[in-house]
Amino acid sequence: AGNSGYLLICLHFQLFQILMPRQKYDNCGVVLEVTSGRTTGGDICQQFTQEVFEMYQGYADFKRWTFEILNYTPSGNGGLHHAAAHISGDNVYKHLKYEGGTHRVQRIPETGLSSRMQRIHTGTMSVIVLPRPEEVKIRVDPRDLRIDTFRAKGPGGQHVNRTDSAVRIVHLPTGITIECQQDRSQISNKETALRTLQDQLYRQTIERELSERTSARKGQLGTRAQSERIRTYNFNQDRVTDHRIGYEVRNIKEFLCGQGLLDDLISKLVEVAEMEALTEHFEHNCKPLPADS
Repeated sequence: AGNSGYLLICLHFQLFQILMPRQKYDNCGVVLEVTSGRTTGGDICQQFTQEVFEMYQGYADFKRWTFEILNYTPSGNGGLHHAAAHISGDNVYKHLKYEGGTHRVQRIPETGLSSRMQRIHTGTMSVIVLPRPEEVKIRVDPRDLRIDTFRAKGPGGQHVNRTDSAVRIVHLPTGITIECQQDRSQISNKETALRTLQDQLYRQTIERELSERTSARKGQLGTRAQSERIRTYNFNQDRVTDHRIGYEVRNIKEFLCGQGLLDDLISKLVEVAEMEALTEHFEHNCKPLPADS
């Protein structure tokens, strides 16, 4: 009886996979970006942004994907303002596409506040996940660019203040402006800025296409708009809540390691999304049988 039940589950799963309409880009890698948001006090946003970025780095390692950091802008207190990474491997976009949105954190700041301010503060950070097909190349006409150099600001000693190593690139047709001062080499900063510009232009193209493909029926997972609040990490209660499916996880520290607990939540999100897509597919493509006259 046990084997029969297992075989039935396997057959059900295989049938589901056959009927399930294939989603474009599911097999592609992604460009994942994290950006620190606002807070009611302390530096919890920058700290949390770093923790989330490292969580996805850990998840990539857990799934045996490749994680390549494209941009990394730390904050002065050891946190993170912004970072971007290219993640490649099997079905990366399928697993990460529902991570895009606003992630909210609630915690008591560890440092930087007086004793009177030692209370729970709320902050946010945003995650953007865009598919990145390997064969796609965004060509930029050099005639559409204005490239300026300037002296880098921030830590780095006298070298930073004496050389025009920082690069600013303006894409004239769109007005997109990219600055880079990560490296002491002007050539390296220019190459990084050009790659970032290509990613920005690619993002516009993909976001426009995904917006056009979005279902008119808002499902349980929401619109996947980048401004949508999708998850809350409550450190005081040691709980992670995904608001789209009402899923709760205990043990934030383990969740932020980016392994089994995160994978369980992502698998549930994928399952719910696939059921919604299958239901919608039948609603649009299957006509009811005529009633007997």
